[in-house]
Amino acid sequence: MKYLNPKADPTFWRVFGKHPDLTISFLNALLPLPPEEEITDMKYLPSERIPETPWRRYSIVDVRCTDKSGRQFMAEIQMIWSPEFTHRVLLDASEACVHPRNSGEQYELPHPVYSLNLVNEVFRPEQEGYYHHYPMIRVENSDKVINGLQLVVVELPKFTPQTYPEKEMHVLWLRYLTEINERTREVPPELMANPLVRKALAALEESAYTDAQLAGYEKFWDMVSVERTLYASALRKGWEKMRKGREEGKKETRRLIAANMKKQGLSPEIISECTGLSVEEMEVVMC
Repeated sequence: MKYLNPKADPTFWRVFGKHPDLTISFLNALLPLPPEEEITDMKYLPSERIPETPWRRYSIVDVRCTDKSGRQFMAEIQMIWSPEFTHRVLLDASEACVHPRNSGEQYELPHPVYSLNLVNEVFRPEQEGYYHHYPMIRVENSDKVINGLQLVVVELPKFTPQTYPEKEMHVLWLRYLTEINERTREVPPELMANPLVRKALAALEESAYTDAQLAGYEKFWDMVSVERTLYASALRKGWEKMRKGREEGKKETRRLIAANMKKQGLSPEIISECTGLSVEEMEVVMC
């Protein structure tokens, strides 16, 4: 049996964008919901991609839904980490909290929004653990939580089954995301033993996809690779520009010091020795 990677756009949508029972189990397992507040029903909302730049549209995969009480749930996989990611997630989740009102309409507290963000790269190597929960809390007393917005970020490469033994489905769903890919030929029996995960695995079988769907799947990974290359190139250019800017700034500082030393009547030799300016640069300063 050949499987596809569950983190790709076509496969993620095939599993969590079309099967409410799988989505409910997935969100209940990975969100910090107490048992009495777990999701029991849901309907899908339009999913809106908001890439940071025009070439980042393929690296974001998301599903959005709501339950009868009005709570909104957002599940997203970020294939390429970037520093602006957390800012976009916060803005996106905050906009979901906004309750549109007509003029004169009585103000209503926003329905809670839960944003689950799975990152396919390590972005906090200095921190132990892969699971990062960001509630809105009172600084002086962290037990006081405002339930309007909850952010969860999961670093998938850091996950190991031993790191979270308390909740079985939490481990199973993360193993599903991190252990299954195109090289998988035999699924671990613990995953196959669970009926929900087994249903999700069936949706990843390569034989269930048409040639056109498989072509779309390959295109997704090709574009993610292109985006990763473009992003890495942009970073390199940014660092190079910043390095050159710093070097030029240091040179300009030395030129100003040299000019002041010249005004004090010091010889070119002394100025050059003190500032480190070359003979050519000294000629520019002395002009």
